[in-house]
Amino acid sequence: MGSDPERSTFSKIDRTSAAVNLKKFFAELKRRKVYAIAIGYLVGGWALAQGIAQVLPVFDIPNWVIRLLVVLIVLGFPVALTLSWFFDLTRYGIVRTPALHEIDSALRPASDEHSIAVLPFADLSPNRDHDYLSDGIADEILTALSKIDNLRVAARRSSFWFKDQRADLREVANKLNVAHVLEGSVRRDENRVRVTAELIDARLGFTIWSDTFEREMQSIFALQDEITRAIVDKLKLKLAIAPPAAMRSLDAYDSYLQGLFYSDKSSEEELRKSLGYFEAALQKDPQFSRAWTGIAKSWLWLADAYVPPREAYSKVRDAALNALKIDKTDAEAHVYLAETKRILDWNMDGAAREFCRAVELDPKSTPSNYFSAAFYAALGDREDALKYLKRTATIDPASLWVNNAACELYRYFGLYDEAMAAGERSLQLDPAFIYGEPLLAALYREMGRFDEAIALYEKAESFSGRPPFGLAITYAKMNRPDEARELLRKAVAARGPYTPGDAVAHVYVALGAREDAIRELERAADERSSSLHFVGIAPEFAPLRSDKRFVSIVERIGLDPKKVFAINP
Repeated sequence: MGSDPERSTFSKIDRTSAAVNLKKFFAELKRRKVYAIAIGYLVGGWALAQGIAQVLPVFDIPNWVIRLLVVLIVLGFPVALTLSWFFDLTRYGIVRTPALHEIDSALRPASDEHSIAVLPFADLSPNRDHDYLSDGIADEILTALSKIDNLRVAARRSSFWFKDQRADLREVANKLNVAHVLEGSVRRDENRVRVTAELIDARLGFTIWSDTFEREMQSIFALQDEITRAIVDKLKLKLAIAPPAAMRSLDAYDSYLQGLFYSDKSSEEELRKSLGYFEAALQKDPQFSRAWTGIAKSWLWLADAYVPPREAYSKVRDAALNALKIDKTDAEAHVYLAETKRILDWNMDGAAREFCRAVELDPKSTPSNYFSAAFYAALGDREDALKYLKRTATIDPASLWVNNAACELYRYFGLYDEAMAAGERSLQLDPAFIYGEPLLAALYREMGRFDEAIALYEKAESFSGRPPFGLAITYAKMNRPDEARELLRKAVAARGPYTPGDAVAHVYVALGAREDAIRELERAADERSSSLHFVGIAPEFAPLRSDKRFVSIVERIGLDPKKVFAINP
């Protein structure tokens, strides 16, 4: 009798599901320290039983008492394991071990009622030259609100995308999936600042609360806290956070806000300008940890695009370490330190610890979740990568660079529907592609939609002035090698003294030039290209997987070839 294919398929699924669940169970045992308790109890119990057997007879203790004590020790073993599952011994005493679903709860979408977007405040200063201050005040309020339990706050990049857009508030709420919107204005005249804030129910279109505050600049921190508390009160939430410590130098804070303003730009000139403001803040207040974090952020965005990675990431590391010396709870600094461990040291275990610490400290932040998603994707840990990627989409739905990069990661995992949705969102958010090539075009190419890919790449080039490497790959895939090589030459020339070797290798693989591709990958490893870790899961590099030199490079940078190749076979 022939076998039933359907039954066989379900049997395989059941076995796979059981294996996955068993793996999760053992991982949970390790997280809850059940293994450690079991070993400790066995060793300690055996020693105690031996001591009882040797010592008690000396005092003429009846044998039945000794046997009873040994039995109690044995019976205590499952009790100890059970208690270790639910409780943990810390330096703060015995505490209940949180379940995984409780850890993740901070990132689940809150109810529609408890969600908010803080839009950038309008600059109404006489000369309209305090954009950085109005943005900074809105950002400080956003940051304070994001630390409140049961309140989902749209991330800064998503909220600030609507600056100067004149979008309808219902449109804002729909795109960011929030029920409330906070908007306002700032007017600074010498040492006086006037802030108007308005909390709006975006679903019904009416104002819940509004107020105007006029203060001396020295009171700006108390003013921000006052606005935050008013919002929390109106939303009937519990404010369980302490107000931020006031800066010792208002001048340092002013310089920091200007640095933060320029650090969100994309050009080399603006990013370097941000460094000058952050450094000025530190000259005025050497203990201003967030200025060091800002320096790390700016060098991170300068890396690869404008500055060779060895030079740039060394500065990222120094700045992140300086920030953490002052404030060990700075989640963003832990993210940047993790990136340097991944890129400069190929220390994947060390990077993982820093990423985990960042998520633990600030589970609602875009950097903590997005960079974690990219890291676990590069490692070939599909489940963790998708978990953090989905969290990022919830936190930061209108971020151009998040959606553009998510399109690429989803494509690597073969999730074309999700990749298409993310890529189309990035296209809608900014057709100028200020963060590099439109990765939706690479998806079009892999789907055989070459004309659409070419059109998108050419449109991007018209904005940036940089020929895209992706267009050269597309021509190579279309069997147009001469055009591909000419475009590669132009793309390298347009990037000045530094071009990531793996970007060039992408084109050579598509051209079938294996030796050239390996040479460029070796250069990328020597120069510490930040994107090199993705060659293991990128389908474009699949033709090299049988080459021992390629496998050696993948191993050299801290990856497991079998694991990463399995992501995209």
